Amino acid sequence: MADHPKALFAMDPVFLPQLFPEPLMRRLGAVVDIDPDAVVEDFAAAGALDEVEVIVSGWGSPRLDAGVLERAPKLRAVLHAAGSVKGHIGDAVWERGIAVSSAAGANALPVAEYTLAAILLAGKGIFGLRERFGAERSFTLGHIHPEVGNFGIRVGVIGASAIGRRVMDLLRPFDIEVLLADPYVDAGEAAALGARLVDLDHLVSQANVVSVHAPDLAETRHLINAERLAAMKDGTVVINTARGRLVDTDALVAELLTGRLSAVLDVTHPEPLPDASPLFDLPNVFMTPHVAGSQGNELARMGLFMVEEAERLTAGLPLLHRVDPELLGRRA
Repeated sequence: MADHPKALFAMDPVFLPQLFPEPLMRRLGAVVDIDPDAVVEDFAAAGALDEVEVIVSGWGSPRLDAGVLERAPKLRAVLHAAGSVKGHIGDAVWERGIAVSSAAGANALPVAEYTLAAILLAGKGIFGLRERFGAERSFTLGHIHPEVGNFGIRVGVIGASAIGRRVMDLLRPFDIEVLLADPYVDAGEAAALGARLVDLDHLVSQANVVSVHAPDLAETRHLINAERLAAMKDGTVVINTARGRLVDTDALVAELLTGRLSAVLDVTHPEPLPDASPLFDLPNVFMTPHVAGSQGNELARMGLFMVEEAERLTAGLPLLHRVDPELLGRRA
């Protein structure tokens, strides 16, 4: 494979077969010279890096800093088969102009699908009706529940992130009005996304479902606070598949204890919650253990995204999922 660029895996090796099952490993090996049995968890302990042109990284990847780059003079691309690159890409990578690509777009898909399912189930009143049915063990056939339904409801999307955009795309076929709050989007772009741009305070006061998709930054901590929770209409459902710190947990618990709001939570702060948290037992809370992102066979989609990037790279084509370092400051 002398004509193929030398590549190296850098990640926790437990993820390698899930990200790159045999068919994908063969495709990757057809365009780069890479050893599936050599997976680096610590660059300090790694062998010679002087011939490596491509690093294929993933969860558990060691950090790429100036010291590592000094040992890898030929490195020209990092293909990250996971989401955010913030934790393992040092400034020296950007300064040297090394191309960095991420499978964040692939990971956005299952999160958006989870969110769509949660929106539709919440609008149908499934969580409350499940509790009632479990308690009463009977129901009247043909009884209409006037307080539920998805026709014409307003869904508020907080953040036009990759996941937020995918959620809005998935909502297009439904008779649902979408509100969007994002300080970096204008009204025209929001309309193109199928949403009406509003400010955050308007969104929380008008939406039937509030779905959080903003990045976890210092300025987004407790974006959903006591005041904004209090401004929500009775019956509003809060969905959080982003990060727990975006929602003030204590304030959310206080509102949920009244029964006025409901919540679908895949993330919390802290994570996991203490055993005594009321969120485990409240009937108006549907909570899952941080599983909205890629799970099981969905990891192979992230591997596929990076295999396709490797094919583009070796063909001299632009990377489709290249990370823009100028935008990292406002992304997860």
